[in-house]
Amino acid sequence: MRAILGATGILIAGSAVAIVGAAGVLAGVMAKTIVTPPAVRTDDTRVVAVDLPSGTITLQRHRDSVLPGNYSFFFSAGTGHARVGEITARGAATVTRRILSVDYGDLTAARRGRFSGWLYTSPADLGFAWAEVTVSTPVGPAPAWLVPADAVFRSTRWVIQVHGRAVRREEALRAVPVFRAAGYTSLLVSYRNDGDAPASTDRRYGLGDTEWPDIDAALDYAAAHGATSIVLMGWSMGGAVVLQALTRGRRANLIVGVVLESPVIDWRDVIAAQATERRLPKLIARGAVVVLGARWTRRLTGQDAPIDFARLDFVERARDVHQPVLLLHSDDDGFVPPTGSRRLADRRPDLVTLVAFTEARHTKLWNYDPERWNEEIAAWLAQLPTP
Repeated sequence: MRAILGATGILIAGSAVAIVGAAGVLAGVMAKTIVTPPAVRTDDTRVVAVDLPSGTITLQRHRDSVLPGNYSFFFSAGTGHARVGEITARGAATVTRRILSVDYGDLTAARRGRFSGWLYTSPADLGFAWAEVTVSTPVGPAPAWLVPADAVFRSTRWVIQVHGRAVRREEALRAVPVFRAAGYTSLLVSYRNDGDAPASTDRRYGLGDTEWPDIDAALDYAAAHGATSIVLMGWSMGGAVVLQALTRGRRANLIVGVVLESPVIDWRDVIAAQATERRLPKLIARGAVVVLGARWTRRLTGQDAPIDFARLDFVERARDVHQPVLLLHSDDDGFVPPTGSRRLADRRPDLVTLVAFTEARHTKLWNYDPERWNEEIAAWLAQLPTP
């Protein structure tokens, strides 16, 4: 009997070790995925039918494809781009939308694609004067788009747009018109490892902890070209980058306000939500945070330096916010939970204004309700001090 119990104990102990080991492996994989820029974007939406004569496309039904509004639809592994709008029909498994334009690629041959909130693919789509400029960052020259508030009069009020993880400057083009109407020159920047700017030596995201010096360099550029009053706007991970620039940068004295769209306020919150979305135990998410924050795991993740998650947590660092902040977040974000935005707003009602949407998903608030989105930003900008 003792022998049987002993063998059973060894078996249980061995199983526990195996489970812990498997959890460690999954945490390591999740950690590396978080900081590694993706080589390609996944086409996650099936194209059921395309009717060019009637100007409609029928797509697989899912949370993004049924959202009201106008969107980009990249298809055939990014080789094609269309813009889709009004929903004309809904089925149990499909949704039919109006085709607004096919910008490039053969939509009739498309089998799969992906939704995006971009809509615009170049500043030229906006119809304003613009220029390609270069910002000298610590990792090298980074391209940026400059859209003047006025073709003749040089504005001293600027907004620097900072895009999110795994996307590029195009994400922020939607915000140019409302800022331009308010008299702001827009600088849409690139930063390390985004596919436009030079890569860092480790070619890994720092989740805001390493990217912010590139935004500090953009502030230098703006100041050198006449800016005396600057608003920073960050989208998704760009929100984390902006908050670091606000609190750690040399040019923080130029920043008069911050706009955050679907922002990361606390990365631990986001990683936990992503684990839940993928039906992974919370232990995996906690392990991933440990891996990303430890020096001894550099070989596993490829990072040059660990990530300081406490420094990225602006719920706990709420007292460090020293300029007005406008938060735009949807309750059903699906990628970055709005809990961090709510808690930051609760802790700093003196400076932080939260505008909540209910079903606009992640970084698609403008697409879902552009009128409200523009009005909220315009009203908030009007309250900032005049330079």
